[in-house]
Formats: sequence, C-alpha cells, structure tokens
Amino acid sequence: MQMAISPGRDASFSSQKSALSESPRTKRFPLTEEEIFYMNCRAAYLTVFKSSLENIISKEQLYLALQHAGRNPSQKTINKYWTPQTAKLNFDDFCIILRKEKPTSKAELLKSFKQLDVNDNGSILHTDLYKLLTKRGEKMTQEEVNAIISLADVNADGKFDYIKFCKVYMTTNEQCLKTTVEKLEVDSKLRRQQFGSHIEGSPERDPSPVPKPSPRTIRKTDQETFSNKGDTRSSLLAATRKFKTSVSFTITMDVNSNRNSKLTEPDSIKEWLCVQSKGCFFLEEDGEIISHQYRMQIVQRSMVYLTIKPLNLSQVEGKPSPWLSVDTTLYILKENENQANLQLMCFTELRNGEVFGWTGELGPGIYWLIPSTTGCRLRKERKPITEEAQLVYRDETGELFLTKEFRSTLSDIFEVIDLDGNGLLSLEEYNFFELRTSGEKCDEDAWAVCRDNFDTKKNELTRQGFMDLNLMEANDREGDPRDLWVTLHSMGYNKALELTEACPFIIDIYADKCKPRIKAVHMEACSGQLEKAICKSVLNKGNARVMDGYEDIIVHTYKHDTWITSVIENKSDNKVIIHINNELSKNCVNNRGLNIFAVEVAPKSTMVCQHVMPLNERQEWIYYCVYSLMS
Repeated sequence: MQMAISPGRDASFSSQKSALSESPRTKRFPLTEEEIFYMNCRAAYLTVFKSSLENIISKEQLYLALQHAGRNPSQKTINKYWTPQTAKLNFDDFCIILRKEKPTSKAELLKSFKQLDVNDNGSILHTDLYKLLTKRGEKMTQEEVNAIISLADVNADGKFDYIKFCKVYMTTNEQCLKTTVEKLEVDSKLRRQQFGSHIEGSPERDPSPVPKPSPRTIRKTDQETFSNKGDTRSSLLAATRKFKTSVSFTITMDVNSNRNSKLTEPDSIKEWLCVQSKGCFFLEEDGEIISHQYRMQIVQRSMVYLTIKPLNLSQVEGKPSPWLSVDTTLYILKENENQANLQLMCFTELRNGEVFGWTGELGPGIYWLIPSTTGCRLRKERKPITEEAQLVYRDETGELFLTKEFRSTLSDIFEVIDLDGNGLLSLEEYNFFELRTSGEKCDEDAWAVCRDNFDTKKNELTRQGFMDLNLMEANDREGDPRDLWVTLHSMGYNKALELTEACPFIIDIYADKCKPRIKAVHMEACSGQLEKAICKSVLNKGNARVMDGYEDIIVHTYKHDTWITSVIENKSDNKVIIHINNELSKNCVNNRGLNIFAVEVAPKSTMVCQHVMPLNERQEWIYYCVYSLMS
C-alpha cells in the first residue's frame, strides 16, 4: 500500500537515495599514441626510481629500467648507450632510447631460436644450448645456463622448449608492463609528478614534443639507427636472462578429498548458547571483494563452535543461484592492547557441504571475525543480458506499483541486510545498506522521517516499510527506474534480477559457557588484516619451497581439501618480480582469472599470490604451477 508523504518532510531522506545516480562521472578521452608511450616510459622508470628527476647512474640501472619497459637489451645494446664517457642519463634520455629500441617481437624471438633447432621440432637439446651460451659470442656463466635449463615449465627430457618459452616470455613482458602502468595509475602522488620535461596534460591538448637529449648522451649514438634484429645470439641471451630460477609444485586432488576434514557438530550443541549474524560479500567493479566485518565478545572461557555458509534465499524456479557455490571462510583474530594489534587464532578450515566451521576453546576477550572468499567463484559476470527485467508498472488509473519479480528481489535484499535476522531493520542495519548503495549514511533526522511515513516496529523498519520506501523512490522519479537499478547493481544484481556479483552469508556461533555477542562494525575490502591473517595461516600450515640459489625468496603452498593458496615471502632487502605459470593445471580456476601472470613482492614482506579451486568438484583436479624469479 502506498503511503501519503509530505514532499517537504521526505526530501532529506530521498535525496540521499538519489545522490549516487545524479553525481556526474568524470569524462575520459582516449589517450593518444604519444601519451601511451610516455605513460609506459614513466611506469617503467618509476619501477626502478622513486622520482623521474633521479638519474640513471649505472649500466645495471639502465638494463633494469629497459627490462621493465618490455625491452630485452643485450650487453652490446647497453654498451651503445652507456659508453666509457657516460656518467649518467636522465628520464628524457631514457625516452629517446625507448623510441629507438623497439620491443622484440615473438616472430623475431622464434626466428632466433629456430636457427639452433636442427630437427625443426620446437626444442633445443640442453647440450647444444649449453655450448651456444657459454662458448660463442656474448658468453653466459655456467650458473646462468643452469638457471635456464632448470626452468620447469619450458624444459623436459633434456630439451629446451623454445616455442613455449617464447609464449611465456612475451606474456610475461605484457603482464609486467601492465602491472607497472596500473601501479602508476593508482598512485596519486606519482600521477601528480612532473616527469622530466614532459608534463602530464589533458587528452584535448596536443602531445608534448619529443624531449631534447641530454648533452651527456653521445652524439654519434643519436645518429645511428638501432633495431632489435641485429645479432640473433644477443637477442637470445637477453631473452634467456629474463628468468633467474624457478620452482614448481604439482598437487593432485582426488574427487573425495574433502572427506578428510569433515566438519561435525559437538555432541551437546543443543545445550550451548547461540548467536547469529548475516552479512555479504560484494564484488566491486575492479574485481575487489568487500564484506561485513565483526567484533565478537566472549566473557568467559568457553568451547566455541563457529560456522559460515552462503545464505539460502527464496529461489525462483529456473533462476540460477550462483552464490550458493561460493566458498566462504571466517578468520578469527583476538584484539589485544588495541585494534591494530590483532592475533590470528584460527580459521574455519573444516567443511561439511557448503558449511565451513571450527571448534575449539577461546578465552575471554574481544575477537574480530573477518569473512573471506577466495574469489575463484565470485567473479565478474560475462554473459550478456538480452532482456531487462521490469521493475514498476502503472494500472489503468495511472497508479504506480512494483512488479511481482521486483518485490521478490527486494524481499531477498531485506533478508540480506537484516543482519540479526529479527525481521526488522535497525538504523545501523539500514546504514550498511545505504553506504553500499549511495555511499552515505542516514542520519537520525532522516530516520525519523522514515519512521513517521513508513511501517515500523520499535523504531525499526518492517519488510512492508522497506517495500514502500522503494515505491516512494520510484514515484519521486515518476516511474523512471534508473535509481532503482543503481541500488540493485550495488547489491550484486544484474539486469535480469539475478544475484551474480554478491554472496550473502550467515554466521552461527555457539559457546558452552556464555552467550557470545557479535556486532557488524565495518564493511571493508577483504585486504589489510585479512591479507595478514591468510599469509600467517599459510606460513604456519603450508609447505615451504626456497627458490634455488635465492634463500630469501620462499613460496609457501597450503593445500586445503577445497582450495590451494600460495603465498610468496620475500626476506630480501629488494623487491622481486615472480612470474607464475598455471598452464599445465587441469580442472582448475584461480582468483586472478589468468593462467600466466606476474606479481611484485615488496622487500621484507609476504603477499597472497593466488587461490586455486576446482572448476568441477566432482572431477579430479591437478594443480601444476611454476614460480620463476625474474631478472
């Protein structure tokens, strides 16, 4: 039933609902080729240096910067630009070099290798490769050659598979350049810098002129024409030096592997005290996942049983329910002196169907409950929606109504945001919804307007009141559903009203000595404290493998019955780039959505590299991954 509302009284409340849809988006124009070139130059330079005002002061720095720009400089190439008279090069010099030294193409790289392939079968014997690289032309050391023939994903049976190497190499170059550009784009400090003589401008302006070279650059070098074709052996040497060492993992997971860690309820669970809360994972436009986070209080040492699982909503016949197959985990951290100092206690690693749980003893104190999902199954939807669902209609009198399908969807949304499950929405619960859909909170005055105009009980909004609130929004826009769609998309629904980019969940907590208290306090990205918790759990429980010859670089792999997580630990004082190749895995999907990619690990740090799960749990899955340290 539509409720009579004073236009003046509801203005403050309804204005918050439409704020997001009315905010103008910043117009973006396509970048010119010149701007793309300079952006790539900046990204590569700032991967090596803190500022573009810093100079290159050694051959090693020049070599590294060129590699980050996707080039494969041989020693001969480096010597052309760094002569005995060269003391330093600036950013403008670097740009000039990049204009002259074009990236090696896959065809050129293959041609270099084919000259050594006497049998024309796509591979080179290790003995022949060893002779070429250590005896002729620009020589490599024995250790460097051993590193090449130990790369697990391109070597087998005493042969070097150069076709696979070229594919991996080119993909790695592209990924590294993409990573450096993305890092530059998100760093506002770097975006605001002036890079050499090139000042970042708007797309409407003419591209900046080619910068003049520094007087320190040798004039003879400027007049020469350089290309990557030259000495094919030099190209081969430059390419093979890309990888320093590698380590591989092979794990075969049986169909019935999840029976090994079966979750069982405590025998006396019916006598324990219980509390419950709901929440939701939301998939952002950039692929990041955010969710509710909770504080839990235990006042007396107790045996505790915690579970988390996807929330079962009313399912329309024939409509998919993809969120029910999303994996859910709960990390439990204890708060010590302050919120910043959290101690990982446990996580819900036991499983029974879609339920993940943990049983153990917890002492009195404040705990943080941080939900997690690997992201392997909660991913951006790719299928096109051919027909948009109708949200509202008018009857013969012209009165506006919500369609049956939209009302059903709103009822499901109500179930998700009713965190305590009492059938009513408190101001706190409603504000999580508001923050998600409009980016703002509803204040006490606006809530008073809501209470006066919509059905409430004990200062909380009923399901009918929530329906009428959305009908009011449709009436405010004279039936235009655009604001309603903003809300639906924010909550994870597509144009067919299918929940595809969110996963609601429910947490149950039982304790034998006291009733736990739980409260949702944040809705944040699944990073930060969660990343630390995952890294610590993998380091504690996983299998560690040291990179051969680089004892400070360690790959930790944790095998759960449902997923595999890898963490890279960098104990060195320098950042490292690790190339990851999953191409030989079978029946697997990872959270990054790429079989081949590269990650940058900061010095003295650990990072979650990837999560891997089976595409089909009813079939065997094989995890085969090669981690290579890049030069």
